[in-house]
Amino acid sequence: MTGERVVRRLAAILAADVVGYSRLMGRDENGTLTRLKAHRTERLEPMLARHGGRLVKLTGDGALVEFSSAVDALGAAIEFQEAMTEANKAQPKDTAIVFRVGLHLGDLIVDGDDLYGDGVNVAARLEAEAPPGGIVISGNMHDAVAGRLNANFDDLGALSLKNIERPVQAFGVRWEPSDWKVLASPAAATSNSAASLAAEAPLALPNKPSIAVLPFQNMSGDPEQEYFADGMVEDIITGLSRIKWLFVIARNSTFTYKGKPIDVKQVGRDLGVRYVLEGSVRKLGNRVRITSQLIDATNAAHVWAERYERALNDVFVLQDELTMSVVGAIEPSLRQAEIERARRKRPDSLDAYDLYLRALPDAFSGMPELSAKALPLLERAIAIDPDYAIAHAAIALCHHSRYQRAGWREEDKLAALRHARIAIAAADDATALGAAAFVVGSEDRDYDTAFNAFNRALASSPSSFVALSFGSMIYGWAGDYATAVEYGERAIRLSPFDAALHLPYNGLAYAHYFAGEFEEAALAASRSAQANPRFGPPWVVRVAALAVLGREGEAQASARRLYELLPNFTVTRLMASDFSSLEHRAMLAKGLRRAGVPE
Repeated sequence: MTGERVVRRLAAILAADVVGYSRLMGRDENGTLTRLKAHRTERLEPMLARHGGRLVKLTGDGALVEFSSAVDALGAAIEFQEAMTEANKAQPKDTAIVFRVGLHLGDLIVDGDDLYGDGVNVAARLEAEAPPGGIVISGNMHDAVAGRLNANFDDLGALSLKNIERPVQAFGVRWEPSDWKVLASPAAATSNSAASLAAEAPLALPNKPSIAVLPFQNMSGDPEQEYFADGMVEDIITGLSRIKWLFVIARNSTFTYKGKPIDVKQVGRDLGVRYVLEGSVRKLGNRVRITSQLIDATNAAHVWAERYERALNDVFVLQDELTMSVVGAIEPSLRQAEIERARRKRPDSLDAYDLYLRALPDAFSGMPELSAKALPLLERAIAIDPDYAIAHAAIALCHHSRYQRAGWREEDKLAALRHARIAIAAADDATALGAAAFVVGSEDRDYDTAFNAFNRALASSPSSFVALSFGSMIYGWAGDYATAVEYGERAIRLSPFDAALHLPYNGLAYAHYFAGEFEEAALAASRSAQANPRFGPPWVVRVAALAVLGREGEAQASARRLYELLPNFTVTRLMASDFSSLEHRAMLAKGLRRAGVPE
């Protein structure tokens, strides 16, 4: 050991290796190595990114991976095996690369970036017991994941494993491929468990013109300018979303294609759109150049292409020109009123805009530690431009996440409400209005103000994923279940690969539960949890719904996951909160008590 003190931690360990690797290398050494590297890049690494896994080491034909969550570890293993099954369909059987996987939850010894101990050895020995393409887990893992994923388990008994002194209880894992569908598109590689949530059939084209704006390439030669290219695309999407007769896919779903080879026809099928816009941004000195092309995804035909170059202080004019050119190419009879609707209030300062773009990913993360990073940038933005509504809304979200997840400090709640109300007063932007409405509805239960802001947001931009997702939660908590379900389902259709897909599913879960639709509530809660395994609220609904349905075993297993995510959660704490009505909280409490959640 490199340190003086032995450091230990509890973790889930995944061990994987290739079946018949020596035989494959003997037949075609170069080809096997090339395919193995491709599988690591295209399937293993995206799986780790989705589920928060840490690659400890590569072992020639295998890998050792650490997860902080047992549920994440098994979900990752199943998705990886499904991805390999799909990949091998196009490969001759005698050259296909097939993995075995073993999983164990145990105590580990940490030495720098490496791991040692009995836990690692057990995972490796269980992997050797797995069939080709299969997964074997330990009894500890089984206890931690039972009832939390769409999987079944076969009791293999207590196995005598090589170099392990004691017998180890083991379980084989079975699953339905339809529950863990792997998407053929690049989006499957980066969406947050979207693969297991995707619809079986291709999405149908909407009954109005539909478009997806892909991430523009940063051609500046400076990775630091990546945020600027992304911000340009964000604003183009916002402008297009203001056209009421356009169906516009939300940013987070299109950005799952970032850095991936693009098949425009496949993008159209994945997202259910007719048109795809792609392009590039080059920022040099005080000038910016954009090239873009609009493609009909049904036949890959180019509809329109253009190049723009402007001084950097004209960047907003450039964005408007590009937006209107795209709209005009899709619908030549565009009315002038709709053109004007696509223009939105800009910040008075390009510097404020730049600061907001830099803070954007952290501000909307919902994580207190990332919110703390975003706040100084956003405070500087509103110091430059005090009426910058979207910056105020982002500050409100940052304080909301700090209040809810980092100590319930009253000053955070008051700051969240103050900035949310400033944003609502100043905004004509759907994202700002939707985020601010959520904060006001959540922290103050001021539903009249929240509903008015949601209505303004969707009048401004009917394709706003943010307004629909946050609206689904607030309307459900307020008792308007029909609107909550409508908003949640619209959000999911608008952005089927969204990294924030857990939000509309969470809204659906609460709305269905409060409406007495417990099967639907349990299903929506499961999908929310799959979309973001670290998000705690859907587990509250899932536990309560399963208990009310009489599925006590599943409810108790789900309760254990709830405690992992929210260690201090109790029925009393729920009842003392004010996120919804007393009647709604009592409904949840009834189900939670049935599941044995402590008072």
